[in-house]
Amino acid sequence: MKRLNKDVRKIEAATNKHNVEAFNHILDVAYGRKGKLKQELMEPLLSEPREPLPPRIIASVAKSQPPVYSLELRALLASAASRSTGKGVTQQVLDSPPKLPPRADPKSEQARSLGPFSKRREKNIRWRFFVEQSNYVWPPLQSEVDNSSAASYGEQHCTTIRALPMQGLRVFEDLETLASPPSGRTFHSTDRLQSAGFTVPRWLRRRYQALLTRIPTLTYKVQPNNTTRCVVSQSTKAMGRKPVDVDVSDVEWLTESSSSAQKATNPRSIPNQRHVQQQ
Repeated sequence: MKRLNKDVRKIEAATNKHNVEAFNHILDVAYGRKGKLKQELMEPLLSEPREPLPPRIIASVAKSQPPVYSLELRALLASAASRSTGKGVTQQVLDSPPKLPPRADPKSEQARSLGPFSKRREKNIRWRFFVEQSNYVWPPLQSEVDNSSAASYGEQHCTTIRALPMQGLRVFEDLETLASPPSGRTFHSTDRLQSAGFTVPRWLRRRYQALLTRIPTLTYKVQPNNTTRCVVSQSTKAMGRKPVDVDVSDVEWLTESSSSAQKATNPRSIPNQRHVQQQ
């Protein structure tokens, strides 16, 4: 009941008071930036069915395989644009977590002098680091293929491309439409927003632009050596990617704000107290 009341207060603050923090929370929950939906969007990225399982860390324990970083997850972890905190993590750090001592390598000097490192501790350290880093990732809503390398994709690369849970639902395109100024929107014939005649206020449009900074774009590219890699980027409509497009409503809002500020600071607009007292 307490959680329900808390959610109701956040909705009221977002809709009635235009509270930015509360509105961002609602958008994050709705588009899988946090909560249960985020776990569902991340689930396909936490496994790698295209590769065989790695050897066990503990030979006698069946469930002692180290975590597997998929091609998409490695790209998301390496890019700061898809992380909620911290910088990107290099591939070397993923293969050897910081808390894993050099002694874990049986060929190291410490392993020869102090004895082998506990395999159970190695397994726990690797999995703890995997879960910790995965929680920092913002999952993409869809994946796409680079147009310049689309012709290079043959049957051998069809299995490399992974469809995400929201693939084909046009959720990302709708977000970009909501984040675009009226002059820069490109509607499709089947667009629900156009048929409803929906206009996005400036304050709401800014919230969607900020939301796009938390939704990475995953693009597959074919390398000259016939391998595939993933590139992480942000939407061009995301806040901070480029100067914000200015439309008529923005100009009116800026003009009204500047005129109000000038009236507040202009001494001529303030009645003369001495003149008022004489009257």
